[in-house]
Amino acid sequence: MTQPPQPPSEPPNEPPQGGFGAPQDPPPGGFGAPTPPPSDPLAKQQPPATPPTPPAGGYGSPPPPPPGGYGTPQTPPPGQPPTQPAYGFPQGPPPGQPPTQPAYGFPQGPPPGQPPTQPGYGFPQGAPGQPGMPPQGYGYPTAPMQPQYGTPPGGGKKFNTQMKIIVAAVVAIVLIVGGGVLYASGGGDDGGKKDEASSAGTTGGGEGKGGEGKGGGLAGGTEKAPANTKSKVGFQIPHPKVTDVTTVDGSWITDKAYVKTGVYEIVGYDIAKGTKLWSIPLEGQLCAASRHMSKDYKTAIAFEDGKPSAANKYPSCSQVGAIDMATGKLMWSKSVTSESSGDRPVRFSEVTLSGSTVAAGGTSGGAAFNLANGAELWKPKTDANNCYDMGYGGGDALAVVRKCGSYDEPQLSIQALNPTTGAPLSSYDMPAGVEYASIVSTKPLVVAADVGDTAGDGSSISDFFSIDAATGKLIVRISADADKYAADCQATEVEQCTSVAVGNNRLYVPTEDHEGGGEYGDTNEIVAFDLTTGKLVGGRADAGDRYSLTPLRMDGTNVIAYKKPPYDKGGQIVSINGDTFEQTVLMVNPDDEAVRDAETSFSINYAEFRYEKGRLFISEKMVSEPSKSGLDDKQYLVVSFSTS
Repeated sequence: MTQPPQPPSEPPNEPPQGGFGAPQDPPPGGFGAPTPPPSDPLAKQQPPATPPTPPAGGYGSPPPPPPGGYGTPQTPPPGQPPTQPAYGFPQGPPPGQPPTQPAYGFPQGPPPGQPPTQPGYGFPQGAPGQPGMPPQGYGYPTAPMQPQYGTPPGGGKKFNTQMKIIVAAVVAIVLIVGGGVLYASGGGDDGGKKDEASSAGTTGGGEGKGGEGKGGGLAGGTEKAPANTKSKVGFQIPHPKVTDVTTVDGSWITDKAYVKTGVYEIVGYDIAKGTKLWSIPLEGQLCAASRHMSKDYKTAIAFEDGKPSAANKYPSCSQVGAIDMATGKLMWSKSVTSESSGDRPVRFSEVTLSGSTVAAGGTSGGAAFNLANGAELWKPKTDANNCYDMGYGGGDALAVVRKCGSYDEPQLSIQALNPTTGAPLSSYDMPAGVEYASIVSTKPLVVAADVGDTAGDGSSISDFFSIDAATGKLIVRISADADKYAADCQATEVEQCTSVAVGNNRLYVPTEDHEGGGEYGDTNEIVAFDLTTGKLVGGRADAGDRYSLTPLRMDGTNVIAYKKPPYDKGGQIVSINGDTFEQTVLMVNPDDEAVRDAETSFSINYAEFRYEKGRLFISEKMVSEPSKSGLDDKQYLVVSFSTS
């Protein structure tokens, strides 16, 4: 590993040259600039007379739409028989031919003399075996067994857990270096912030309404639907110059700043203009960051004890600290030793925050600190069974994944902890064959694991476990077939699950993409499991043709989700009512090609999507040296959108 260049030496309150902050002064070639003269290659594109042609042969590229515009009835040439009307219009038979089957989305009738058939996808399904009632369809619960979804077209296994661990860094590099090409041609990314579920899927720029609660917010949450959902580019921050893979995990939103990890620093940017408000220098690169923060904008980080050098190419991630994002200050930082590490500081791999407790864990030990002053609160106790804390889950409560036993026969347990003392409040032993586990939520306590390495798709999830934190007893184990559901957890990380949300005593997960109702393009849904019974609840949120939904977070009882767009549209943020699954559109991003390319260069599983009060920030978790392929794709550390 070579030493990355030093951070620019500009004054802390001034943005770097290139104007990546305010929209009126973006970096050269930035997609957020005001409309330039026609000669500017990144000028805002005027809508073409016909729909744009998708990239030829690109990954995930759909075939071009028919002439005349998608969904437009076609007029035959003179003397030719009428052609079949476009998708969405009733289909008539050719002259002299018997009636054909009606188009997708219309009630299907049986052939003459044949018994009734199963209704089409999306129509209410009756109980199996009942007279006149067909079997249940995709996405609806069955009794007593769960529904069987078909394997998504073009699907297949991704990687098993062991392979995922081996190639994780390589995959990250490929996604970062080649991301602009891959996702610009293949579609957008899923992300979202607040959670609301919807039953009737909205497509394109549809505006489903979920009702209003107190203070003008949506019922069940605090987010508000703007009068105009069309967003504009807020600001963009250029990809930093590095010579090796560099972790830039960590992003937070305060009342005044968007805070993002950079190279040897954490930076607060003006939430609207993107100008640098402050910078916290770090002696080494950040290696872990809590996804939680206190109400007064304090959070926890872990970083290396120095910069790479000839004598020490790989500094240890031994420093734990707390930052105040209201003032832009490093409040404290320190290292600790453990009984198993001797005089060497403990190497941490994860850090989290629960209330006033900072908890950091890793393979060589763990420790907890007071958020305000860094005072050491407790350390995990060692024993003869080689037990150690793999990592912690924070937020409303504190829980730990504890690993004991030998390498070949590990035993994992999930413990709810007293944040102040570290004393276990309860303990649940995971089934044999579980090597890693991830904490999805601490209140309620929900854990994901790949039991017996059976997921086979790299998601590290074959099952979810709903656990009673007070007693340590298993409430229900939920099977989550990797061919059906698209939640994702990092195999070796305890608190790094994405594309999943927990609230209302429900687990909200997206289905895998599958063929939609249009002539081309996939779609998916968000469904929910009851955390007491383990069964699918009624209803679902449909993404709509060519869109794909991903839950980001809860907003009260609602789910905030990101809609990954098709190649010719911008992404969306929707709020899904957690009970009715009704969707309310909160944001629709621009369709301009340059903006689309920037937005879809980020992957939902390798980027951070943060939505708050009409603002969306998408940022990388890792960066690497730019590709030498010669392709002139713009790369960004952060892009933002706003409806305000």
